[in-house]
Amino acid sequence: MSKMKLKAKEKGGIVEVKGMFKHDMLSYQEAERKKVATNFLTHIIATVGADVVFEMSVSQFVSKDPFIKFSFKGSKGDKVVIKSVDLLGNKDEDTVEVK
Repeated sequence: MSKMKLKAKEKGGIVEVKGMFKHDMLSYQEAERKKVATNFLTHIIATVGADVVFEMSVSQFVSKDPFIKFSFKGSKGDKVVIKSVDLLGNKDEDTVEVK
C-alpha cells in the first residue's frame, strides 16, 4: 500500500502538483532475492471533478518512493484527487486542495 505526500500550487492559472508515493516498488528480481511478493505501483490517475488531469501506467523499473510532477489549467480551491493501484490490487487515494 502506498502513502502519498502531495502539494498543489496555482500561479497564473496553471496548477503545479508534486507528489511522492511511499512504496517499495519491488521488481520481480528484488522480490525473489528478498523472498517476498513482487509489488510495484501499476497505475496513477489524478482528477479534478470529473476531469482527468494526469494519468500514467507504472512499471517495475520505477525507483522506490516514486516522485511525480505535473501541471494543468486550474485555480485555487480546486481539489485534486490522486489514486494509485499496485500489482497486488492495493488501492490508495488522497486529495490535495490547490493553494
